[in-house]
Amino acid sequence: MNLRRIYVLRIGHRPVRDHRVTTHVGLVARAFGADGLFLEEKVEDSVVQTIRKVCYTWGGDFKVEKLKDPINFVREWKNKGIVVHLTMYGLNIADESMLNLIKSSERDILVVVGGEKVPRILYDLADYNIAIGNQPHSEVAALAIFLDRFFDGRELLRNFPGARVRIIPSSRGKKIQRVM
Repeated sequence: MNLRRIYVLRIGHRPVRDHRVTTHVGLVARAFGADGLFLEEKVEDSVVQTIRKVCYTWGGDFKVEKLKDPINFVREWKNKGIVVHLTMYGLNIADESMLNLIKSSERDILVVVGGEKVPRILYDLADYNIAIGNQPHSEVAALAIFLDRFFDGRELLRNFPGARVRIIPSSRGKKIQRVM
């Protein structure tokens, strides 16, 4: 049984300007199967609070933590796991051999997503620089597509333990079940 865990590191956050994008990176990471999110120290506390509130209400065991030195964190991560950097400059995810190599690893995975100004060293530190298409796109979309392909869509059927509310699927309208 594989106990590998997947975490996301969001780098390149621009305070105030990227508040919503960084929050969405966290929401997508949680909903699409990641175990946690690491953020730069400069990320507003309200981003962390929003993600934690979603976890409290909608369930799951999702870790959110701020880091003083994300690049050093990536260096240290390489001792215990692999680093996948999502970038439009990487090898296209459509080349399934790259994705199969990542899937075959039993080591923990750190998926790094960033904005425009990703430090050059990250491209060298990453074990895999993977592109979700080689055109400009959102890091939120890249993360969603990567996680969906990594989990073969199974993450969309997960139950989140400890949920206080759940959606009851419906073809029309909104149906919510309060659990607690």
